Amino acid sequence: MFSLQTMFGKGDKFYGLLEASAEAARESAKAMHELVTQTDRTPIMAAFSTARAREKALHGQIGEELVNTFVTALDREDIEALNSALYKIPKTIEKFAERYVIVAERLQGIDFSQRAALLERSAEVVVAMIGQLRNGLKIDPVKKLRDQLQALESEADRLLLDPYRTLYAEGSDPLKAILAKDLFELVEKAVDKCRDVGNVVYAIVLKNS
Repeated sequence: MFSLQTMFGKGDKFYGLLEASAEAARESAKAMHELVTQTDRTPIMAAFSTARAREKALHGQIGEELVNTFVTALDREDIEALNSALYKIPKTIEKFAERYVIVAERLQGIDFSQRAALLERSAEVVVAMIGQLRNGLKIDPVKKLRDQLQALESEADRLLLDPYRTLYAEGSDPLKAILAKDLFELVEKAVDKCRDVGNVVYAIVLKNS
């Protein structure tokens, strides 16, 4: 027998799918932190591939479930917005990883660890925010987490400017400066993507409060 409970239960599965997607993004951020702090990069790149493949599969599954599910736990457009925003986090991180492994030897002496740690913290906040969706869409805890993301994004902006003074002032290796700038901007962009997810979650909570 088809019941309302069954129908709504199917809609609830989106919470789990979105949480899994946020976790895959966090795994990508963790792998990036390890990439810039460890010398053996082979297993780390394998972790990137696994997390990225998982994110792609989840992105496709969420889209497919939206087509096949009559009742959803959240508005369809909100699920689509979250799905798209979450997908962009590991996608941006993967771009950093692919470029970093190619030019890492050329960038000796440039420290990416502080920025990578900041990105990992941002991804952890994203996981916490997505987890709040199934807890009754309460404004206060979500706003606190969003404020944390905003602060992390501001710190990423500050860190983006700091190395340029030294790199361009020294002027000894213009190519090194250009390569570093490209990678610094990708890290900052990945943090921005985390902030974007936070803004979507906050908008959803406001709309349903």
